[in-house]
Amino acid sequence: MEPQLLHSVIDSVATVVVHHPAKRNAMTAAMWRSLPPLLDALAADPGVRALVLTGEGGTFCAGADISTLREAPDEAQRLAAAAEEALAAFPKPTLAAVRGHCVGGGAQLAAACDLRFAEAGALFGVTPARLGIVYPASATRRLVSLVGLATAKYLLFSGELIDAERALRTGLVDEVLPEGELGKRVAEFGRILAARSRLTQAAAKEFADGRTDRDGHWAEQARGSGDTAEGVAAFLERRTPRFTWNAPVPR
Repeated sequence: MEPQLLHSVIDSVATVVVHHPAKRNAMTAAMWRSLPPLLDALAADPGVRALVLTGEGGTFCAGADISTLREAPDEAQRLAAAAEEALAAFPKPTLAAVRGHCVGGGAQLAAACDLRFAEAGALFGVTPARLGIVYPASATRRLVSLVGLATAKYLLFSGELIDAERALRTGLVDEVLPEGELGKRVAEFGRILAARSRLTQAAAKEFADGRTDRDGHWAEQARGSGDTAEGVAAFLERRTPRFTWNAPVPR
């Protein structure tokens, strides 16, 4: 099978799989290029309520296919940055499910997700210093916001890999699961995300990412959504809420 991004939707959770096992799921130029339109399609699908990004087999993503950096380094970096920003802007909750190596461009993609769950034994590295690459400003700021200034500098200056336990301590990872349990936990958490209020999640994602000009918009959405009344009623009646708000379709 050619290197590509595979995707499926099960129980309202989309799963995107980085599939290039011959090179530890390294991202080719075509794969970087295909990610933004794929995310646009999944974002527009009202049946998708959350997204999981993972890698084929026992590796998340070893970064960019190095041959693309030799052929056209500026274009490769531009494509990677565009894919990262598209993932960060995805309007629904995103979760990176990490096994094995999550390095370079793979770490960029994982950091662009809202959450990161890792299997014990996973390794993380931000490796531009090994290749003489200037890491994008947006990716650098995102890394600093996740792990803090000191750890970001450690990763960027050295290019050294850190294990899942250290990644958890620094905030790069949210949960570490024993070997063999990551898939079960991700599926369970995906169902949790899909069951919650999309209104709450969409507003919280914008606010948490620093949007400061949409308070009025979200207040208006909340007033007309019915989600609050449904959530309170379900709590008092001891039943599962049936939230109905969905993002308006762009015209």
